[in-house]
Amino acid sequence: MQTLPGPSGKEFTDFSKLKFTITTKSGDEVSIAADRCGGDDSIGLVTDKAGKELVRYTMPDPEDSAAIEDAEKRIPGAMPYFYVQDPDYFKLKQRVAQAIATGGSAEGVATIDVAVETLRVAEYLTPTLMEQLK
Repeated sequence: MQTLPGPSGKEFTDFSKLKFTITTKSGDEVSIAADRCGGDDSIGLVTDKAGKELVRYTMPDPEDSAAIEDAEKRIPGAMPYFYVQDPDYFKLKQRVAQAIATGGSAEGVATIDVAVETLRVAEYLTPTLMEQLK
């Protein structure tokens, strides 16, 4: 847990690191581990029940790494995570602009309803996860 002041000066406590496993009623498991202060890369692993790695996803991939280097040269001095997130935000802005121009919905972009449900899950899990830290 980490407590830091927000722009208003009010302090907020949030998880800086997190690791947990969810087991479904049918016995399937998914484990999540995150370190929000651990750098600008991400790794996703899929393992079997014995822990043998089946698939590894890495972000940024080599193509994104080249784009990040290019962005650092074009726009020096920005926070490192801006370079990492730039390709995704570019796609997001294109999809939202297209949806506005056509009156449609933005493909692959969460709706407000999805965002609200996601926050409900987070609000549900937070006290449970905090209890685990005691």
